[in-house]
Amino acid sequence: MQGTISCTRHYPMIPAAESLRPLPLRTHGNGESIGTLVEENAVMVIGLRGCCMCLVVKRLLFGLGVNPAVLEVDEEREEEVMSELQKIGVEGGRETVTLPAVYVGGRLFGGLDRVMATHISGELVPILKEVGALWL
Repeated sequence: MQGTISCTRHYPMIPAAESLRPLPLRTHGNGESIGTLVEENAVMVIGLRGCCMCLVVKRLLFGLGVNPAVLEVDEEREEEVMSELQKIGVEGGRETVTLPAVYVGGRLFGGLDRVMATHISGELVPILKEVGALWL
C-alpha cells in the first residue's frame, strides 16, 4: 500500500470586500498617475462613487470573469479627473471621455453603452481575451 504525502499550500486570502475596494487616487497634475493605472491594467473602470452605471459595468465584467481595476471618483474631484483623462488622449480626437469610462488594453474602450453593445453582439469576450483580461 502506498503512503500519502500531505501537502498544504497557504494562499494569502484577501477578503472579498477588500478586493473590490476602489484604487486610491493620487494625481500629480500631469495625468501621470491615472495614465499609469490605465496602462498597467488590462481593464480599468473609472466612474463616480455610487454611480449606478458604473456598478452595471463592474457587475457585467465580474460576471464574465474579468477583475477590472476600479477607480471611483468623488464628485468634488470630477473636473480634475476629467481633465486628466482628456490629457491621456482619445484616439483620433473624435470621442470625449464620459464617466463611467472603460479602458481596455490601455486605450479608451467607451462607456456603458459601448460595453453593453459589444457584449450583446458577442464581440466583448474576444476583445477581453486579446488584452489578457480573460484566459479561457
